[in-house]
Amino acid sequence: MTNYIIHGGNPLFGEVEISGAKNAAIAIIPAAVLVDGVCRIENIPQISDVTLCLRILDNLGASVRSINPHTVEIDCTHIRSTRTSYDLARKIRASYYLIGALLGRFGRAEVTMPGGCNFGVRPIDQHVKGFTAMGAKVVVEGGFIHASADSGRLRGANIYLDVVSVGATMNIMMAAVLADGNTVIENAAKEPHIVDLANFLNSMGASVRGAGTDTIKITGVDRLRGGSYTIIPDQIEAGTYMAAVAATGGQVLVKNIIPKHMDCITAKLVEMGVEVEENEDTLLVRRTGRLQKTNVKTMPYPGFPTDMQPQITSVLSIADGTSLVTESVWNNRFRYVDELKRMGACIQVDDKTAVVEGVDHLTGAPIQACDLRAGAALVIAALAARGESEINCVHYIERGYEHIVEKLRALGADIQIVEVPGTSDELEAHIG
Repeated sequence: MTNYIIHGGNPLFGEVEISGAKNAAIAIIPAAVLVDGVCRIENIPQISDVTLCLRILDNLGASVRSINPHTVEIDCTHIRSTRTSYDLARKIRASYYLIGALLGRFGRAEVTMPGGCNFGVRPIDQHVKGFTAMGAKVVVEGGFIHASADSGRLRGANIYLDVVSVGATMNIMMAAVLADGNTVIENAAKEPHIVDLANFLNSMGASVRGAGTDTIKITGVDRLRGGSYTIIPDQIEAGTYMAAVAATGGQVLVKNIIPKHMDCITAKLVEMGVEVEENEDTLLVRRTGRLQKTNVKTMPYPGFPTDMQPQITSVLSIADGTSLVTESVWNNRFRYVDELKRMGACIQVDDKTAVVEGVDHLTGAPIQACDLRAGAALVIAALAARGESEINCVHYIERGYEHIVEKLRALGADIQIVEVPGTSDELEAHIG
């Protein structure tokens, strides 16, 4: 097993290149199942979640060929199995996107219940509502979600989501592109990766309109053809490095981004006293003075993203004054707070709100990541702390951050990877 050892206190300086968006890639790769032909997907991040997605497709019978570290060609023309590997799919939340993809292409799917980070219940009721409206029968049995369309092809339907759900919006989109007739998704999520999935599907011959608004209209087509597509930059990775500069001080040019996607994060950092200069595809982030308190509430896009909540809380733990952080998307997403307290943070959690009383400094300590974004928050805290921190369970962090150690070292961080005794069973237990 691998740990990170970080000696904090070094401001960050230099440039960091942002990778392709994790949340787009883990939907677009399963969406390749819908395509009759070769998909060339570029700007794929080198992260463990992507590796798992590709392995699942390979296990289903797809041809997966790596062109370079960030480009793959996927040909799902000859897929015949619609049952995913239990051992592979249970490790990743994105496994549920294969329900929509397989159901849309073949009229049936057997997919493991989703895994991934354990910070709250991951209901799929809105996904099921959409599939059922399109004529599918869905049951959960033996750890698998079984979905099938009696006629072998879904039919278009009007679907109103009871809650704004990114996963359900994307899954229903995938199921609908090959359905018979028109599908309308109302109260749809609007995140950038939803727009990216729609753009991918359209580039392959689908007819998806309205992505990025709360109403998405899909006209079913007979087939999707192969083609090439480049994934957007990762909003959350960029935000994480911006938060790291805010916590440590220094100046970093964040490259290969879409600045509009960063507005919700940039606005909060500016409120805290961080300087942010926007250019065409970069942000220059600088922090020299003391951080100031602010209040943060997570919301669906274009609000402040839940995937940045732990990172901003780490930064606020060393800001002047008392801040409130309210989590309105997921339950149980403050589990990492106990680890920050080991480092001297003063945070009290009451249900979905954390009261963060800023302290003068954090102190290094042994700490443990409990999920992907919590792990990133602990890295930020360790970079800002005085002394040495050792972070374990870093496999969570590597689910969503490409070469994070190398990128931080290039900015002047003192971070090392160390191998520690541990068994594969222990790692499986953490992942599962």
